[in-house]
Amino acid sequence: MAYLGVPPQSGFITTAKQRITSSTNNYVDLDHSISSLADVIVWVNFVKQDSTNLSLTTSTRITLGGTLTASDIVEIAYLGKAVATQNPSTNSVTNDMLVNSSITLNGSAVSLGGSATVGGTNTPAFHVHLSANQSISNATDTKVQFNSELYDTDNSYDNSSNYRFTPQTAGKYFIYTQVYFDTGANNNNIDYAYIETRKNGTAIMDTMFDFRDDRDGRKFAINSHIVQDFNGSSDYIEIFGSMSANQTGDLRFGGASSVNKSHFGAYRIII
Repeated sequence: MAYLGVPPQSGFITTAKQRITSSTNNYVDLDHSISSLADVIVWVNFVKQDSTNLSLTTSTRITLGGTLTASDIVEIAYLGKAVATQNPSTNSVTNDMLVNSSITLNGSAVSLGGSATVGGTNTPAFHVHLSANQSISNATDTKVQFNSELYDTDNSYDNSSNYRFTPQTAGKYFIYTQVYFDTGANNNNIDYAYIETRKNGTAIMDTMFDFRDDRDGRKFAINSHIVQDFNGSSDYIEIFGSMSANQTGDLRFGGASSVNKSHFGAYRIII
């Protein structure tokens, strides 16, 4: 009989069968449970047994129409039941046997059975914050000394002296920061404040709040983010801030041990 479509690969299926000898019982115990006698064919001494002469005592026991002798042979075939699979031998399955012999990852075809790296890791990466307030001088550019690390995957951030990020892996990086400005007093006397993201000492991003028309600032946070290329050897990033206020003391970048008032981070972008 011809098949419609792809013929089934029966060589990879084992049909369940059972052979019983030397039994003197009037029943046989099954290796596999069944729900009805229609699930099996029973032969005794190669003679097919009529199901009307059999009874299904339990899901794994069939009572026969008579008592067996030690020389009797009982054979049971389980209908439509595959109980095991045969592993194909090494290299016996070819690409032509597969529906698709390759898949596409990141725009490149990858043969099945091979190996590939999907995407990549967004490292080096780090996130740091100020663990305590940092005092600053009025209207003076000051490096923010982010000193407490949440993580630093490649030890690329210096949190004790230069307070800069110097990744040793080339690529594009997403850089983000927030600096919290506080006068330490209950006076709305901040003229302006700004933060600068500096690459190799040169400002590449400047974000500012300016209150000079009404001098209405007391405490607030400034956020900034940018994407930059790093050469993987000497490029570095630092954060500077400045605040001008109508007072001489108590100006500071806000920090706390458990709150990310002022924080700084970056990670490599996978393109």
